[in-house]
Amino acid sequence: MAKLLNLQEWAEETYSKPPSLSTLRRWAREGRIYPAPELHGKEYKVQHDATYVDPSKKNLRPKPKHLKLPSGGTLLERLTHGEKASSLRR
Repeated sequence: MAKLLNLQEWAEETYSKPPSLSTLRRWAREGRIYPAPELHGKEYKVQHDATYVDPSKKNLRPKPKHLKLPSGGTLLERLTHGEKASSLRR
């Protein structure tokens, strides 16, 4: 199991000028650090490879490296080339 760091240690390792402890605690409460820090007593512990996640970004999931396209092409390609979409079954 990897060694967990407290928020100050993680910030010193991650940032050249680390944010204050109150800012780090607020980030932990608001879910801005991924993977989420664990609360051990009165102190948050975080994995060394954790990252800050900007909540204003909508797509937070990493994109897959190998994306398989649909067999008929993407929707944009079908619309561009005038191919009809299959009917919906209800």
